[in-house]
Amino acid sequence: MRFEWFVCLRYLKAKRKQNFISLISVISVAGVAIGVMALIVVLSVMTGFTDELRDKILGINSHIVVQRLDGPIRDYDEVAGQIAAIPGVVATTPYVVTQTMITSTDAGTGAIVRGVDAVSANRVLDLDRHMKGGRIADLAVEGGAARLPGIILGNELAKQLRVFPGSRIRLMSTAGALTPVGILPRIKTCEVIGIFKTDMYEYDSAMAFVSMPVAQDFLELGQDVHGVEVRLSDIFKAHDMARQIEKQLGEGTVARDWISTNKGLFSALELEKKSMFIIITLVVIVAAFNIVSTLIMVVMEKNKDIAILKSMGATAAQIMKIFIYEGLIIGSAGTVAGVLGGVAVCDILRRYKFIKLPEVYPISTLPVEVVPQDVLLISASAVLITLLATLYPSWQAAKIDPATALRYE
Repeated sequence: MRFEWFVCLRYLKAKRKQNFISLISVISVAGVAIGVMALIVVLSVMTGFTDELRDKILGINSHIVVQRLDGPIRDYDEVAGQIAAIPGVVATTPYVVTQTMITSTDAGTGAIVRGVDAVSANRVLDLDRHMKGGRIADLAVEGGAARLPGIILGNELAKQLRVFPGSRIRLMSTAGALTPVGILPRIKTCEVIGIFKTDMYEYDSAMAFVSMPVAQDFLELGQDVHGVEVRLSDIFKAHDMARQIEKQLGEGTVARDWISTNKGLFSALELEKKSMFIIITLVVIVAAFNIVSTLIMVVMEKNKDIAILKSMGATAAQIMKIFIYEGLIIGSAGTVAGVLGGVAVCDILRRYKFIKLPEVYPISTLPVEVVPQDVLLISASAVLITLLATLYPSWQAAKIDPATALRYE
């Protein structure tokens, strides 16, 4: 064992003349552990909330939406083939969207109706995951004399209309034919065949799905579609892929990725995560001050020992290392305890989900996602802070003059 480590461990194991110093050492370890544990839990909760919110948004929206600036897309098969040829694209599906009035026997409200291809929609969107009743594939069943076209409503929208699966509703659009008595609205009667719930009020209260042929017939689009939705293998490359799609399809095409569309929301969450990291790091810094005071008092207690070591040939650098190592051991012990405690708390929260969130949140229980990179960053930051805390006391120990310290012994 190196000389510095040997003396450092002897100082740590030796019984203190002043028990107060040992108490401060324990408090220092506990302070670092609590700070590290709090950082891991808070960042894991923030990461879990962001991931859960992103999954909910991408469950009802695609990674990229491709549209023409001059109107509907008339050559969907050709456009979809060009997009699918780009590496990183997993699937595509067409869509039609319109704002309309939905009325039932007892109520009426405005809503956004999306026409989707019942076959390819679930390759791009994760709609069936949010279904409370029915499936998106049920929209493919053709309406006839015995059955009306199907429609799937958001949970809150169905409550506003006071309808349930099997009820009939009417879609009304003001973009109708112009007659001598004015514009006649387009009206289509549909049967509710399913309810979806994302727990995001803006979607659940104002969105409905019908099959692509029904939407095209309702809007008199023929075979045209309003756009193409795209699913990627790597969602975090959506921005670059959107620019690549625009380049591939040429001028007159615009591709909007989910990152740009929700930039404000996720930027705010990222800023909050960074702010919490900085704030809770102050707990570790407070614990580092305890380490400083502990080492200063140890240096005062071991003043004569240091003088004897230096008179026997120990260099100032070796004396510094002794106290740097002692501080690092205290800091590392607290960091390890904090990491173990933080990961354990996160595992308990994730497994038992006993913390319920109010209904104002789109998530029912506290989400937790431990990211190894965050744990490594927290551990490295804690060890670095404790290392910096050891420099001043160690430098003071290295400055001790043996002659002065032993003059009156």
